[in-house]
Amino acid sequence: MARVRIDGSAIVDWDSFHTVCAKEFGFPDFYGRNGNAWIDCLSYIDTGDGMSRFALEPGEVLWIEEADSELLRQSQPEILAALTDWTNCVNERLDQTEGRARIEIVPL
Repeated sequence: MARVRIDGSAIVDWDSFHTVCAKEFGFPDFYGRNGNAWIDCLSYIDTGDGMSRFALEPGEVLWIEEADSELLRQSQPEILAALTDWTNCVNERLDQTEGRARIEIVPL
């Protein structure tokens, strides 16, 4: 199972959120640092085309582990809500092609 850990204690604003995500997901240098770019990069997790460091096998799920999720919930609720919404968008895209969600958020 593929995993990525997002450290909630390192996220203090949108800039730090995108910095953490770019590093942990392995987004390309041209990552646009916005919601549409985040969704676009993760919409290709099953192709291994360089949009992230992940190339999932059929049926494999990517777990996004939210370390310090309670801290993130208290200090940056809008970012946490966006992470959930964007993950749902990616899953909707992948559901159209594969028939099931490929990303799950796991609070730690």
